[in-house]
Amino acid sequence: MKFQARTQLWTLGASGAALVLAAGLSSLNAAAQTPAHTPAGKVETAAAPAAAVTAKTVVAHYATLVHANYEDTLLAALELQKSVRAFIAAPSQARLEAARKAWLDAREVYGQTEAFRFYGGPIDDEEGPEGRINAWPMDESYVDGVDGKPGSGLINDRKFKITKASLSEANEKDGEENIATGWHAIEFMLWGQDLDDNGPGQRAHTDFVDGKTPNADRRRLYLNVVTDLLIDDLRFLVQAWTPAKAGAKKNYRVTFEQGGSESVRKIIVGLGSLSRGELSGERMEVALNTQDQEDEHSCFSDNTHRDIVANATGIQNVWLGSYKRRPGAKGPQTLEGPSLRALVAAKDKALADRVTAQIAQSVADAERIPAPFDRAILDGSPGQPLIKKTIASLVEQSKLLVESASAIGITQLTLVEP
Repeated sequence: MKFQARTQLWTLGASGAALVLAAGLSSLNAAAQTPAHTPAGKVETAAAPAAAVTAKTVVAHYATLVHANYEDTLLAALELQKSVRAFIAAPSQARLEAARKAWLDAREVYGQTEAFRFYGGPIDDEEGPEGRINAWPMDESYVDGVDGKPGSGLINDRKFKITKASLSEANEKDGEENIATGWHAIEFMLWGQDLDDNGPGQRAHTDFVDGKTPNADRRRLYLNVVTDLLIDDLRFLVQAWTPAKAGAKKNYRVTFEQGGSESVRKIIVGLGSLSRGELSGERMEVALNTQDQEDEHSCFSDNTHRDIVANATGIQNVWLGSYKRRPGAKGPQTLEGPSLRALVAAKDKALADRVTAQIAQSVADAERIPAPFDRAILDGSPGQPLIKKTIASLVEQSKLLVESASAIGITQLTLVEP
């Protein structure tokens, strides 16, 4: 059983879990004191400094984190692009491994941005590129030959012209599993099908060498174009969240920063939706229920366990108002500022502490999930209880996020259980 990759705000989870988030809002303008930042896993107990926290300051700092995380993702993806180009220029096993490592490194950064979704922002509004960037699960045979169908896919159809425009049009055409672009299309090109129970796909570099495998030239072209398209989409997101300059055309960030309490609602929508519907639901419960490798998020590289950690970390970043930048980024390596935690703590410190501890627990639990995920989901696997524990923690934190919204005046925030 497959599920729509771009989960809508009101459609969450493997069994129809829904998040109904109506905006019965109060002003949220009362000032709060900023609690001192504490390391992940620690409950904040220190005395608060004097800086005031309001909806406006929380929203502004959130926008700063979003921009930094997308900018880091773009920089990491440019490193991937560099490795891909080196590989296709002279395919070798060593260069293929380098491109794989660059993909894994970039995924660590991108995974944290998933906390910025699910509220109709620039990534997943009606015109947003999310479906081109991270859609899954993927029917591999739509792109290239697979076991039992060596001549299948767009690559082996020489009548199909491989361009950014044609791949964008082909993505999810005639079926949501017909994925032609994004992280997972690149992943499939680099690793191939995962036919190994104990490891990732083992695509040979010779698949890209003329005379070794049919249509190797088109395989090189496909990998190059699909990587370039990912770069374009990530640049769009960076631009949407770039700080406004005097006289510049308004972007999404300008509107968001002017949104006040409505933007705070959107932030919580993103965290709650990822916690319950997407991460614990579609990305974990579905795979547990079907025990099918095809329902694993990053199934070709066996990187799903790290995807889960990155997603959980993204939620923690937003809640704490803290983000650790990718090495080499310009400016401060850690960004900290007015947070949701501080806003909630001003109304109910005990609740804010509970949320902080629960989110830290989810991250810790996620880090214990073993690889490969497609073996850990199986009945009798020592990894299955760890997956279930992570799901339970994420479900609990989603409930606490609902309580937090209520504490700061956002009412009618109801998580409907499956």
